Amino acid sequence: MTPTLLGLTVVASPRAAKRAVKTEGDPFRVGGLMITQEKLFIGGEFVAPAGREQITVICPATEEVVGTVPAGTADDIDRAVAAARDAFDNGPWPRMDPEERRRIILAAGEILKPQADELSRLVVAQNGTPIRLQPGDMSSCFEYFGNLPLPDTIFREAAPGDAALVVREPRGVVGCIVPWNVPVILELGKTLPALLAGNTVVVKPSPETPLHDYAIAEAFAKAGLPPGVLNIVAAQREEAERLVRHPGVDMISFTGSTAAGRRIGAICGEHVKHVVLELGGKSAAIVLDDADLATAAPQMLHMGALLNNGEACAAWTRILVPRQRHDEIVDALVGVLSQVTVGDPLQTSTDVGPLVSSRQRDRVEGYIASGLDEGAKIVFGGGRPAGLDRGWYVEPTLFVGAHNAMRIAREEIFGPVALVIPYDDEDEAVRIANDSDYGLAGAVYTSDPQRGVAVAGRMRTGTVAVNCLGMAHAYPFGGYKDSGVGRCHGPEGFMEFFEIKTIGLPAGYQP
Repeated sequence: MTPTLLGLTVVASPRAAKRAVKTEGDPFRVGGLMITQEKLFIGGEFVAPAGREQITVICPATEEVVGTVPAGTADDIDRAVAAARDAFDNGPWPRMDPEERRRIILAAGEILKPQADELSRLVVAQNGTPIRLQPGDMSSCFEYFGNLPLPDTIFREAAPGDAALVVREPRGVVGCIVPWNVPVILELGKTLPALLAGNTVVVKPSPETPLHDYAIAEAFAKAGLPPGVLNIVAAQREEAERLVRHPGVDMISFTGSTAAGRRIGAICGEHVKHVVLELGGKSAAIVLDDADLATAAPQMLHMGALLNNGEACAAWTRILVPRQRHDEIVDALVGVLSQVTVGDPLQTSTDVGPLVSSRQRDRVEGYIASGLDEGAKIVFGGGRPAGLDRGWYVEPTLFVGAHNAMRIAREEIFGPVALVIPYDDEDEAVRIANDSDYGLAGAVYTSDPQRGVAVAGRMRTGTVAVNCLGMAHAYPFGGYKDSGVGRCHGPEGFMEFFEIKTIGLPAGYQP
């Protein structure tokens, strides 16, 4: 009988011990049985950890344990870095024909394809993201990142007889630190371009979402990835600093909170180590006076404030509206919220699932209380949904009577909470949007796209969408100010994984 968890086939390594149960009725009831992993993926093998501590994975919809994995120690991080270092310095991967690297990467993607539904459900069981938003099908990631064009070597002349080659080379060992909110896309968006460029990689998944990584590791091993090129060590946050500080690591790619990013950036600066930081946001959606609310209101909420249960760094949580249309727009937003389905994230009809942890729910509820204390008014939500006694749910919440100096307007809440702020003219709207320590994302809604693009150009933020979402694998993503350093995704994100070398050429020589 094939082991199952939550009604799905267990996709973890057959070399790791596992227990599971096929469920009936409620797909989240696991009867106390779970996926149990006992090993880490280091040096191309599943190996025993150095310590005995475990990471317990709890389903946010039921508050039940769905899995355990070893908690990697400092010694495990050292072993993983040593394996990656040896694979880069002495192994075939950086010296391999790039098209052969590409073949292996794409082969791993093909191995994962049949497991798409199971992987989707597995991620939902870990972080509570509604399943219709959860891409367990990793095909689009592999198809885009695995097929990126490699940079050409450039012959450049400064003057007649004075020329050089400009060459891009892999940076070395890359440490990838991945968050829990969008673990598949963010992990592959770092790992695949790093590997294609010829780097070796150590991945530290979030302790909230480590289970699907065993399927990814197994797929790469079966695809023929040389030992040590990819290493995955689930660990608590303290071990992330060990990875960042490690002298054997040449680059860090981190997605997470601004507070953690500051710490990582400081350490990388101390060690003169390349770093890409994709951090928090407090993004504004500017609704211009000519916006079509029938289109704008649903998009601002479903693609913006409620995206990924509101646990999205790019969420548009400050909704800036013309004062003369304030009440009309608030009514439209409340109308959309009244139709939002909160509940079981495995149901395709669910719009908003549970928050990832009780700690995260406490944080969000603390911000809701803060907004009320500062004088804002709730026109929708503000509590816990009726009938959902299990799970870490918070109602989608909309504040009015807010202004940009309030804590709920300044700090990233990371939950399904938005506020409406009125403005008097376009200049004030742009000023409010830019009056933030963050600069990650934003939106403009208007019936005049040319006007929208002009307003977008005035916003100090890394991504601005005009009447759309504005995010895809092909588009560079990252922020201004406290929202980060460098870019992920797109050709621009790919270039982060290369060093640039100049080779001066003797007079008269042309390769």
